[in-house]
Amino acid sequence: MLRFGVPEARWYLAGQAAAGAGWWVAVATSPRVRAATLGDLPAAVLAVPDLLLFVGASALAAGLGSRRWAGVALAWTALVTGGLWAYALATRQAGWGAIAMAAALTGTVGAALTLTHGGLPGHWIIVGPFRFRPAPADRSPGAHLRQSLRQLVVFWVAFFVVVPLALRWVEGQLRLHGSALDGPAAIVAGAVLLVVFSAVGIWSCVTMALRGSGTPLPAATARDLVVAGPYRWVRNPMAVAGGAQTIAVGLIVGSWLVVVVAVAGGALWDVAIRPQEEADLATRFGPAFARYRAAVRCWLPRLRPVDATPPP
Repeated sequence: MLRFGVPEARWYLAGQAAAGAGWWVAVATSPRVRAATLGDLPAAVLAVPDLLLFVGASALAAGLGSRRWAGVALAWTALVTGGLWAYALATRQAGWGAIAMAAALTGTVGAALTLTHGGLPGHWIIVGPFRFRPAPADRSPGAHLRQSLRQLVVFWVAFFVVVPLALRWVEGQLRLHGSALDGPAAIVAGAVLLVVFSAVGIWSCVTMALRGSGTPLPAATARDLVVAGPYRWVRNPMAVAGGAQTIAVGLIVGSWLVVVVAVAGGALWDVAIRPQEEADLATRFGPAFARYRAAVRCWLPRLRPVDATPPP
């Protein structure tokens, strides 16, 4: 499991401060970097506040472990990110700067929250309709399966159609489309990946419904520990399949941004959602889940499947 605690947050902010200082050096010395990241914006006007409120605040937050300075860096980063994205979409300039600031904003939010709370507050996400609740006991396996398949269709349309098309549009607007993923080879590879991992996703969904008496969503999660089907090889086959499917769609539509977002989404799930999910499983299934977690990895499949009927 990826870890992002206070030490990692401070290291991130230190790296961000160094990267920000290095970027301003590149802006001052390279017209190409300046055009790609700032467009026609006045670098001389922006340099002083950014060096103070982004580079300096990040460095102080890292060195002192200061929540206040992390908050300053976060506020400035959010302001610059919003302004730069508006400018980039309106003028089709500074596309790389917009992407870089979006990444910096994501990291700064995580670092500031971690310094404030001692870790990423993933429990904030698992609330309301996303709170872990076992599926109703009076539903039949067929009802669980129908609900699971409806959920699957909604998620697939959202994450494998709407989001990739939006990201592909952003690439075009920011003039960031590259030719590396163009051509039949990427399309064929993406199609093969999509078919294979869509089958894994459906298999996982059906197994969860019929063997776990529940659905993949936290609001109606499985009542029984599932150690069957694809869960015998890897602990969360739906997360693996979802990430691979997103990468496959990125290859098909020729979007490097979709591929990057897929990898980043997997990392975010691993540090923010997975600990909450596994804590719930450990509470409900105790030693049985502990044995399963020790035997089966989350991301890398086993070469041999585990016993589908572990001892109680």
